[in-house]
This record gives sequence, C-alpha cells and structure tokens, in this order.
Amino acid sequence: MTTEVTSYAAADQKAVAPCPAGGLRRLARVGLGLVLPLVLALGWEAAARTGVITTHLMPPPSTVAAHIVQLFATGEIWDHLVATLTRMALGFGFGVAAGTVLGALVGYLPVAHRLLDPSVQALRNIPSIAWVPLFILWLGIFETSKITLIAVGVFFPVYMSLAQGFASVDRKLVEVGRVWRLSAFDMIRRILLPATLPTYVIGLRGGLGLGWMFVVAAELMGASEGLGYLMMDGQMTGRPAAILASLVLFAILGKLSDFLLVTATRPMVAWQDGFRR
Repeated sequence: MTTEVTSYAAADQKAVAPCPAGGLRRLARVGLGLVLPLVLALGWEAAARTGVITTHLMPPPSTVAAHIVQLFATGEIWDHLVATLTRMALGFGFGVAAGTVLGALVGYLPVAHRLLDPSVQALRNIPSIAWVPLFILWLGIFETSKITLIAVGVFFPVYMSLAQGFASVDRKLVEVGRVWRLSAFDMIRRILLPATLPTYVIGLRGGLGLGWMFVVAAELMGASEGLGYLMMDGQMTGRPAAILASLVLFAILGKLSDFLLVTATRPMVAWQDGFRR
C-alpha cells in the first residue's frame, strides 16, 4: 500500500512539474510574433540601401535604431518617457474608474440606461481632436487638459464593454439569483460581475489602445515633454528619423502595457474554456 501511495505521489509530481517543452512552445510563439516586423524591417532596409526609397524622407531602420540609441545614450529620452507614461497612467486610471462606475450603473439599472446612455452614445461619436480646443479653453494647456483628453479616450470602450456586458448576462443566471433571494450587492458580486469580466477585460484593452492614441493628441497641445513632443519637434526641424523613433517607442510601450494588462487580468478569466484553450 505504501509503495502504491509513493508511486502515485511521484506521478502527481511529474504531472505538476513544469514541462520544458511548454517553455519552448511559449518562446516559439513569441518568436513567431516577431517574424513579420523583422521581415518588414529587413525589406525596408534593403529598399533604402538599393535606392528604391528616398532615405532623406524615409530613413532605414538602422538609422532609426541609431537615433533611439543616441536618445538613450544622451539621457534625453528619460524625461520624455516619464512625462508620457505619467500622463498615460493618470488618464487611463481616471478613464477606467469613470467608465466602470457609469457602465455598471447603466448596465444594472434600466432607468439609468434610458436616462444616460443616449447622451453617452452621442458624445462617443465626437472625434477626439474636436475636444482639444474645448479642453484648452476650459483647462488650459497644462497637464490637466492632457490627462482629461486621455481619460475621455479610455472612458468609452470601458463604459461600452461593461454596460453591454451587464445587459448580455444570461437571464437564467439572474433568475437563479432571484430564486435564492440574493441582495442587489450579492447579485452583482456573485453573478453579474463574474459573467461580465471577459467583456470588461476586452474593454480595458480597447481603452488602453485608445489611450495611447489620445496621448499623442494630448502631447500636441503645447507640451514641452513627451514622445508626442518629440514627434512634433522632428517635424518642425525636418528630422524624419526622430518622428519614426517616436513611433517605434510608442509601439513598444503600447505592446508592453497591453502585455502587462493581459497578464494582470488573466486570473480574472482563467475559468473560461474558450477556443484557444
């Protein structure tokens, strides 16, 4: 009997032990995602070196990479990165908070949906750039207007995902909660919120993506620091390498922030048994 228990325990340990092949598969997936950017960069470099494209207006990746290295070597980039990340973090936080509260309210209360949702949907269709003169007039050209503009961009995807998520919860689940006489708080905590988490996470990712788009517009509003300012400075001084370097840094920061968000929210939707699983 002891021998059987020992053998079962050893088998369980083998089953739980991390599989080296799994780590290799994850590395292969990451490497596969880098194939397309590397192919495009190599093709772009080859076209520049053979004279197919004009390097004066479209410098090759090697020149852009050298400019990024120079920015880090001189230390010039750090103030711009801190400014952009600070604005993005604050705008994302405020936008998520407002979108979560209003989305839950509109999704849970039919009266709030009828009262508030038409106005929110109308505001959602206003182009982002149209807010800029109004925010400058109301809030000035300093940080408050920039953070507010980013928060507006983040707000709408979060609001839409949560409001729609509440409305799409299976009615049978709600009926079960009513049969068990759950309070409104318990109904939200035990039924509505878990059922809407997958949609909510998608809304967070959409809001994060729009936040990075809005931060560019925000940093064109009289900023003296930030990656958006570097882009504008590159345009004014005729340095396309500086513009492309800023775009590359925006892409890297956006991808890293999305990866961190997905990693942080993965436990919230670990119960899903979707197609890719």
